[in-house]
Amino acid sequence: MSGALPTTRTVRTGRRSGLTADALIRTALLAELAAPSLDRVVWVVSAWISDIDLLDNSDGAFDYLLGDDPRERCRLSDLLLLIAAAGTPVHIVTRPEPSNQDFLARLRVGSSYPADVNVVCDPRVHEKTLCGSDWMLSGSMNFTRSGLTASKEQITYTTDIAQVAQAVQELEDEWVSRP
Repeated sequence: MSGALPTTRTVRTGRRSGLTADALIRTALLAELAAPSLDRVVWVVSAWISDIDLLDNSDGAFDYLLGDDPRERCRLSDLLLLIAAAGTPVHIVTRPEPSNQDFLARLRVGSSYPADVNVVCDPRVHEKTLCGSDWMLSGSMNFTRSGLTASKEQITYTTDIAQVAQAVQELEDEWVSRP
């Protein structure tokens, strides 16, 4: 072995393991904000989605990343809107369920869906993926409070460029390029 770091890691979350996915999601999105992916795109695909709390900035530790008027607490929508405001297109695919509407409303209030935020509601979506153009989280977890805190989930994080590129292309083919 050459000593190279693995490009893929699978985590199983739940009360018994004591592992949660919020730190992984937070780190991925903050890294995207600090150093955008090569081809600058973020995808959030989740049948159910809620505006989960991701970042406690009450001590100001992330002010340099959060802009001129940094929030003390950032939710998923806040980080996605910051990424979009920095010029990275954000694609969100979810179901048109009542439980998803609070999250989508917070995006609209923060952005009126600017050109860099594309929302697609499809009643058939079941996939769970969060990715940039050079990293990806995928697995069984919806981006909801129970998905993060209560459910036993399996999440795989990868930086395998070929695997991520294939996923991004398939997402674009399905949700952007379709008639």
